[in-house]
Amino acid sequence: MTVLPARALLLDMDGTLVNSDAVVERIWHRWAVSHGLDPHEALKVVHGRQGYATMAILLPERPVEENYADNREMLALETADTEGVVPIPGAPAFMASLAGLPHALVTSADAALARARMTAAGLSMPEVRVTAENVGASKPDPEGFLKGAAELGFTPAECVVLEDSEAGIAAGRAAGMRVVGVGPRAAAHRPTAQVPDLTHIRVERADDGSLLIHVAG
Repeated sequence: MTVLPARALLLDMDGTLVNSDAVVERIWHRWAVSHGLDPHEALKVVHGRQGYATMAILLPERPVEENYADNREMLALETADTEGVVPIPGAPAFMASLAGLPHALVTSADAALARARMTAAGLSMPEVRVTAENVGASKPDPEGFLKGAAELGFTPAECVVLEDSEAGIAAGRAAGMRVVGVGPRAAAHRPTAQVPDLTHIRVERADDGSLLIHVAG
C-alpha cells in the first residue's frame, strides 16, 4: 500500500475513468487505413493525445491545417459513437467519493466528446475541467495539468495526476506532479504508483483538510 499526500487530484478521462478503446480503435483504424498507414502502428501513438498531435506524428510532412481539419471530423465521429463506452472498473464509486474534494478533469477530448463519454459511462462531470479547447498544446505538454492545478488554486507539487497513457504520464511529470498510473498501458511508463483499475485506489480527507490517496497496486 502506498499513501500519497496531496491537496487536489487531476483526472484524465479516456483509459483512466472511461474505457473508450472500442470507439478509438474503430475510428482510428479507419483513418489509418484511409491514409495508407498500418493501423496497429498508428494505435500505438493515439492514446492520450489530441487527434491533430497524433496525425503530426504519423504524417510528419502533412500540412498542419489538414491535421486540424481531420481532427474536427474525428471529434465529431467520436462524439456520435458511444457504442462500447463503459466506466473503468471502480470509476462510479471512485468519482462519488470525490464529491466535495478538490479535483478536476484534464482531458485531450473537447467538451462535447468529454460530456458524451462521461454520460455514456454513467459518470458525473467534475465542476472543474480542462478540455481541448482550453489549451494550446496537446499532452505530453504539461499545459492542461498546470491549468487544472491553477484553477483549483493549488501548486503542481500539491497535485496528484491519474493517467493511463505514455503522453499523459509524461505531461503529469513535466508539470512537476506525482502520477498514479491506471491500467495496463501505464505500467511501462514509470508512474509514481500503479493500479490495475480504480477499485485499487481510495481517497480520504485528513484532519488538516489535505487528501490522502491510498494506492494498492
